[in-house]
Amino acid sequence: MNYLEFEKPLSEIEGKAEELRALARGNKEMDVEKEAAALDRKAEALLKDLYKDLTPWRKCQVARHPDRPHCKDYIEGLFTEYMPLAGDRNFADDHAIMGGLARFNDNPVVVIGQEKGHDTKTRIERNFGMARPEGYRKAIRLMDLAHRFRLPVITLVDTPGAYPGKGAEERGQAEAIARATQKCLEIGVPLVTVVIGEGGSGGAVALATANRIAMLEHSVYSVISPEGCASILWKDAEKMREAAEALRLTAQDLHKLGVIDRIIKEPLGGAQRGRRETVEAVGKAIEMMLKELVGRKPEWLIKDRRNKFLDMGSKGLAA
Repeated sequence: MNYLEFEKPLSEIEGKAEELRALARGNKEMDVEKEAAALDRKAEALLKDLYKDLTPWRKCQVARHPDRPHCKDYIEGLFTEYMPLAGDRNFADDHAIMGGLARFNDNPVVVIGQEKGHDTKTRIERNFGMARPEGYRKAIRLMDLAHRFRLPVITLVDTPGAYPGKGAEERGQAEAIARATQKCLEIGVPLVTVVIGEGGSGGAVALATANRIAMLEHSVYSVISPEGCASILWKDAEKMREAAEALRLTAQDLHKLGVIDRIIKEPLGGAQRGRRETVEAVGKAIEMMLKELVGRKPEWLIKDRRNKFLDMGSKGLAA
């Protein structure tokens, strides 16, 4: 288990319990279960206290936790007959965005998501979930395919933002994001999104301009990262805590403001402490969102999606 900065007291208690059990495994005559169980109870109480009322900055830390389930985990856990489709038919295949044809509850769908990777090798291969223009153009191609064959689209968002590199800008990063957002608004099929970790900037919006948007309880969704916001407003990235408060980036704030439709509860301690339960909860949320949309006419779906985004901001910050 990787522990976050604010979880250090918890790591000490759980570490001591594990040390006791390790000693007992080495010496069968030792009976440490009573002491270890007491430490377990103490750790559980501390865990509840830590996660009882997380600040926005701590939610950012949890959303970025390396042990959270990523897009690939959800595809493997929720979809069957997944057939990945690669490339934008123009420049390259961007591994930061994965997608293809699959079955969800035995119904054909198109699934698209941002994958961060789970270790150093895969994180570099996936560019830490930061897509280049060819990634967004691949997503556009898949959404066109879904529209042509009347297949619902499910997107899984988890990115710090689109890749800001020189090559990406030269190949039209802003244009690719804009066209992906436009394509989301145009397709006449159900489109549902789940923010499973970070929803950063236009890199997230390009896949999340959907009929229904859900967020995991400790995920975040914002126009810019807290560090980036602090660097611009205060010229000091260390002001990220204040920026996180001001950005209203938590699932709870965004639900009040009408930006998202549903909050998916996470296990105590975050998705990283209950990966299987989290994947199942996301699957149930997707099923419920699709039930609201499947069978609707293409014209209704397009109008519903456009109105959803035109109405954003009408509730105001006092909501």
